[in-house]
Amino acid sequence: MSHSSTGGPAEGDTLDAGATSILRQPKAVWATAGASVVAFMGIGLVDPILPSIAKGLEATPSQVSLLFTSYFLITAVAMLVTGFVSSRIGGKKTLLVGLALVVLFAALAGTSGSVGELVGFRAGWGLGNALFVSTALAVIVGAAAGGSAAAILLYESALGLGMACGPLVGALLGNASWRYPFFGTAALMAVGFVCITVFLKEQPRPATKTSILDPIKALGHGGLASAAISAFFYNYTFFTVLAFTPFVLNMTPYKSGGVFFAWGVLLALFSVIVAPRMQARFGSLKVLGGSLVLLAVDVLVLGYGNHTAAVVCTILSGAFIGVNNTVYTELALGVSDAPRPVASAGYNFVRWFAAAAAPFFAPKIEEWSNIHIPFVVAAITAVLGAVVVWVRRNALTHEAAELEPRHATEDSVTVFAQ
Repeated sequence: MSHSSTGGPAEGDTLDAGATSILRQPKAVWATAGASVVAFMGIGLVDPILPSIAKGLEATPSQVSLLFTSYFLITAVAMLVTGFVSSRIGGKKTLLVGLALVVLFAALAGTSGSVGELVGFRAGWGLGNALFVSTALAVIVGAAAGGSAAAILLYESALGLGMACGPLVGALLGNASWRYPFFGTAALMAVGFVCITVFLKEQPRPATKTSILDPIKALGHGGLASAAISAFFYNYTFFTVLAFTPFVLNMTPYKSGGVFFAWGVLLALFSVIVAPRMQARFGSLKVLGGSLVLLAVDVLVLGYGNHTAAVVCTILSGAFIGVNNTVYTELALGVSDAPRPVASAGYNFVRWFAAAAAPFFAPKIEEWSNIHIPFVVAAITAVLGAVVVWVRRNALTHEAAELEPRHATEDSVTVFAQ
């Protein structure tokens, strides 16, 4: 890990180390990163149109929130399958299968006649997205010039750009009809399919095939398990903000899209620019713990403040989420001795369950209590994530120095590039 598997500051400026190479990448990396942007757009795409979907399909907020729950529940379970599939048919074919499924189910989502159909199609979309996103990360890490530092910056850039543009595209297309964003996503992912087909060479298949249980076994490593558990609590907070806040703001698609676009811009800037500099100065674990506590304070103010405070805190949460995403990704990829695709699958298997739970429980908690309590719960889970980081800090740093040469060797193998 370039910056930071340890709790103390890393030497040098990791941003400078990766910045010179992040823009000098093979076409295969740019094609994969571009398709990743659209894949991440699909997460926040429905944000500004959730009230419109509820109105158009005569559904309650809790029913509409199942769009996130079904999507991420299937994504979580599918993480166990991604390595199994890619180690047998190869990375390129896995990416293409994932893209094809997203194109199919996104288009079908636009034709939904009921909220039940839409939830079902989002589940299929989640399967395709899991196959694509997990494999895309492995491709970018393996093929990017500059090693893992540049690869993670590039991946987080794609994530941030996608999360920023998703709500904006959803608002622009959804203002005419809530169905159009789904058709738009299908079209963009079809373009990604063509780009991957043209620019990405097939990778050599690994000598050892990955089993479905390998990601579960990888979680036997104390450091990876700790990172996954902490990320589980954090993701509950993250997706309470993403899936429940649109109903609290109760704005038009344009205004809601603008708020979440600003949120996504902060997410991108802090994940790519601010987080590496903070890690280099303070160390990853201190940065992560502090950011989680600040996120907890932010969501509390979001839940109890007036409408203006809710808008400001929603946007501001993007900064803390951007920092957290970068640090968690690095921890998951570098803290254990498992192959990176396997470690990533195990880590994502755990954390995406929280992304499925938050959109379901947040509106239910509101029904059982009041509109403030879902944010209290989200604040508590953010603090729990910080507690796990603090209590398990030794496990999160153990063997990091010994593992760094091995991961550096993995970074030098650019078998995907064309």
